[in-house]
Amino acid sequence: MTKVAPDRSQAAPLVVQELSKSFGALKAVNSVSLDVRMGEIHAVIGPNGAGKSSLVNLITGFLQPDHGRVVFDGHDVTRATAPERVRGGLARTFQVSNLIASRTALANVMLAVQAREGLSLGFIKAFEEDATIRTPAKGFLEKVGLQARADVPVHQLSHGERRQLEVAIALATQARVLLLDEPMAGLGPEDSKDMITLLAALKTDHAILLIEHDMDAVFQLADRISVLVYGEVIITDTPETVRQSQAVRDAYLGDEAV
Repeated sequence: MTKVAPDRSQAAPLVVQELSKSFGALKAVNSVSLDVRMGEIHAVIGPNGAGKSSLVNLITGFLQPDHGRVVFDGHDVTRATAPERVRGGLARTFQVSNLIASRTALANVMLAVQAREGLSLGFIKAFEEDATIRTPAKGFLEKVGLQARADVPVHQLSHGERRQLEVAIALATQARVLLLDEPMAGLGPEDSKDMITLLAALKTDHAILLIEHDMDAVFQLADRISVLVYGEVIITDTPETVRQSQAVRDAYLGDEAV
């Protein structure tokens, strides 16, 4: 990885510079630049097909860009693999749940702890009784409010609890930067309220890039918002400035956002 002089004044561990990706004639991501700073939630919003998922896949290493670069903690990680980025402290959740349904909530988090520490699984029974993995995994479940559901199989958890579990797994990788892909998707009012409370608390120790369609949640949580339309960022600013932007209302939010 190539060392890049970081912008310490902005405390931005994640910097995206002129990132572009095309699929044939379609420019899914077109010269996107943004950063994510410690202690903030930077939301990326936009209509369906705007390029949000492609952008997240480029940042996390699931796609390679045609142009531009991704800088993490002052290192150019553009060509680093997804696992390499996770080990470096860049974790994501997925729009579609990526959990092991037959295992307990605790076992799912333990697997993440094991992967982060590079420990051998050994026999399954021994693995699940290993205090060096079990204890920190319980701590991550407690952090997201799932300690009482530790021994419940994932397929018996509610949709909201599964979303909380995905955040616990991301935290178990010891990530400094969290990329959360629509964590509110499918949540009811109470579960959404709980997730908003959780994410607001997490930003104290993390930089968070939030991809989200729930505008109520975005405007409650975000410190900055980037609006992506046809693969291009049309504005990055405070929530209030974005809310009042005529260009944003025309492209995405509509007049009801005012």
